[in-house]
Amino acid sequence: MSMQLELKNVNLRAGDKLKLKGEILHDAERFQIDLGRDSDDLALHFNPRFDDDSDGAVLVCNSKVAGCWGDEKREIHNPLQRGSDVKIELKLSGDEFEVELPDGQEVQFPNRVGMDVITYVRVKGDFKLTSFKIC
Repeated sequence: MSMQLELKNVNLRAGDKLKLKGEILHDAERFQIDLGRDSDDLALHFNPRFDDDSDGAVLVCNSKVAGCWGDEKREIHNPLQRGSDVKIELKLSGDEFEVELPDGQEVQFPNRVGMDVITYVRVKGDFKLTSFKIC
């Protein structure tokens, strides 16, 4: 059962963290965490995939401007497992985003669009969100 949480009028700035806890569904194909202005302007699209056509289990990051996707950044090492409880921390550091994963792995993705303030957050897909915290 796929879920979606969508928050508008959020006010995330450089130095702020978004902490998510939840369970990756047992039959998960993918889920995503999006940060931006709205669904057409995303500074960060973080998309763990568990059955990708070319790479199997992979972490995909991207950005989207005016509805157009940029070039994907793909991390072949995906420590996230189907059916597991996870804590994921996203931090806006001004010129880049840092995503900290449960095994301590950190994924960096450049703030390609230079967005200073994140006003839109979406968590969607094969993930059961149990805790959401902005600090």
